[in-house]
Amino acid sequence: MKAKKRKLLTGFMALSLFLAACSSSETSTDEKGDGEKSEKDKKVTIVYANGKDVTKGTTKVIEAFEKANPHIDIKLQEMPSDTGQQHDAYVTAFNAESSEIDVVSMDVIWPAEFAQAGYVQPLDRFLQQDGIDLSSYNQGALGAAQFNGKQWAMPKFIDGGLLFYRKDLIKEDEIPKTWDELLATASEKKGEGGTKFGYVMQSKQYEGLVCNVIEFVASYGGKFIDENGNVVVNSPETIKGLKKLVEIAKSDAVPDNVTNFTEIESDQAFIEGQTVFLRNWPYEYASANDKEKSKIVGKVGIAPLPAGDKGSAAALGGWQAGISKFSKHPKEAWEFLKFLTGPEGQKIDAIYGGHAPTITELYEDKEILEANPTFGEKGFVDGLNAAVSRPVAPNYPEISEIIQIEVSKAIAGQQTVEQAVQNMDKEIKAKLVK
Repeated sequence: MKAKKRKLLTGFMALSLFLAACSSSETSTDEKGDGEKSEKDKKVTIVYANGKDVTKGTTKVIEAFEKANPHIDIKLQEMPSDTGQQHDAYVTAFNAESSEIDVVSMDVIWPAEFAQAGYVQPLDRFLQQDGIDLSSYNQGALGAAQFNGKQWAMPKFIDGGLLFYRKDLIKEDEIPKTWDELLATASEKKGEGGTKFGYVMQSKQYEGLVCNVIEFVASYGGKFIDENGNVVVNSPETIKGLKKLVEIAKSDAVPDNVTNFTEIESDQAFIEGQTVFLRNWPYEYASANDKEKSKIVGKVGIAPLPAGDKGSAAALGGWQAGISKFSKHPKEAWEFLKFLTGPEGQKIDAIYGGHAPTITELYEDKEILEANPTFGEKGFVDGLNAAVSRPVAPNYPEISEIIQIEVSKAIAGQQTVEQAVQNMDKEIKAKLVK
């Protein structure tokens, strides 16, 4: 633990040194007149911390905001793409009460934790003063950032796991409807059209693995924690779902090093034409059709994830944004946050980033639908609204870590799925008792 803390502290010190020259600040005083600029002429720099964006969405949103708000500059601080590392970097910075970050992007599972820890500010006063209509947002995404009766973040986009495939290699009647069909078709089609793999998923020991696990388990009717807070992971349904995940992860259809794959590696494999099938989030459609980097433009198909015994299930994902409690410019930070998560910002991100909006009326926007035809499909929207949430617990990161470790051991052949489930049952119960 001490080594981990030293590593995080070192990372924070490096981050602080980098940001020292670009942290929230105002322009130098004017040499004319009394040597001071008026409040109107002062320029503020807001630091926006966000994970690596493989699309142009974030850049385009910042450009549009700065054009509309010339008195505010946005400095983008790129955080680790690994959500676990990103989470730890935030915790280190905020525990040190750093004011270097103003607006912070958060995984949908973090707002309650960050609120309870005192890392972010409640947004209610800003929402009320500007008359923001919260009913226009997807209520599931909005509710993910509510804690103790307050709104601590606003949803940027909503995610749900989807199956992407090569339309030039897969005919419509070949699209797999079940996990067994996926494995069979992926194995058969592997190597066609210059591909190296049949299927790619996120199997590294990090949060992305948990999302894949949830989808397999839920598709067979299993759960980790029920709606009453009871640990119910040790069930035949959960075991069956995990066995199917392990079978696919250890098959010849996936890369030999699939346990090193996050969303970044998965996206790269798909856009370079290396895989027939891919499990990823909605943004993949825009990334795979980006003419500047993708080799498979116009060859991208989308379908629901394959079904288990109980049907198809997609992990509820998405990202939120909030204001650091330690920001020296909360007013300007709110202006950017309001734009980022409002209709204009979400529209730009949907068009250039491929992210699914959390404002429901945007699914009827012609420009968004032109850029993302799949957003106009009823099944796509319904799938997002019916996505399966990850285990709900006040100490979710600890629960997630247990799942990551035990499932990773099963994939590596270090233990059976039955042993993994028994261990998760015991360890999750112990954590929830605290």
